[in-house]
Amino acid sequence: MKCKIQTKNIELTESIKSYVEDKMNMLDKYLGNLSVVHCDVIIGTDGGHHNKGSIYKAEINLDLPGEMLSVTKVEEDLYKAIDKVKDHLSQMIIKHKEKKIDKKRQSIS
Repeated sequence: MKCKIQTKNIELTESIKSYVEDKMNMLDKYLGNLSVVHCDVIIGTDGGHHNKGSIYKAEINLDLPGEMLSVTKVEEDLYKAIDKVKDHLSQMIIKHKEKKIDKKRQSIS
């Protein structure tokens, strides 16, 4: 899946870019025959003021025909935030597909 990767307040290194691309490619198995209109991945540090360390934020906006799926997660580790946002989005995709199948079954009855 082709995604546009944006960063806020951090530099997009090759390792971060490849990690995000690998995680997004894992979502293809959940999407199946669903077509993706547009995909945005935004990663970076949270703009708020914190007492200690950096807080990282990962956000995915997945535009499907007829619906927009959006997930945002905040963690102390960038890679953990990316993992969590991918996991949550995979659950949303599964629910979206089930809802679509249920609507088809109801219209047939």
